[in-house]
Amino acid sequence: MYAKCVPALLYGLKCFELPTAEINSLDFTFRRFMFKLFRTSDIHVVNYCASMFGAKLPGELLRIRRAKFLSNAQRYISSETVRS
Repeated sequence: MYAKCVPALLYGLKCFELPTAEINSLDFTFRRFMFKLFRTSDIHVVNYCASMFGAKLPGELLRIRRAKFLSNAQRYISSETVRS
């Protein structure tokens, strides 16, 4: 799932500042998938399984990717102004 689905889901979103409601919607969709995958309705079971697999919510991954993107963009801008 993390090799195929999550990159496709998050592709390009790191460039945008998404509203909290949209990030929550991504997280909700991921949690629903986990409920169905593990055939449970207990959030504690889902959270435990996600932590055992090292699965992070899309909102969390998006924050990490956005921070990396902004850091790289800032570095690029800084190097361009030095060259000018």
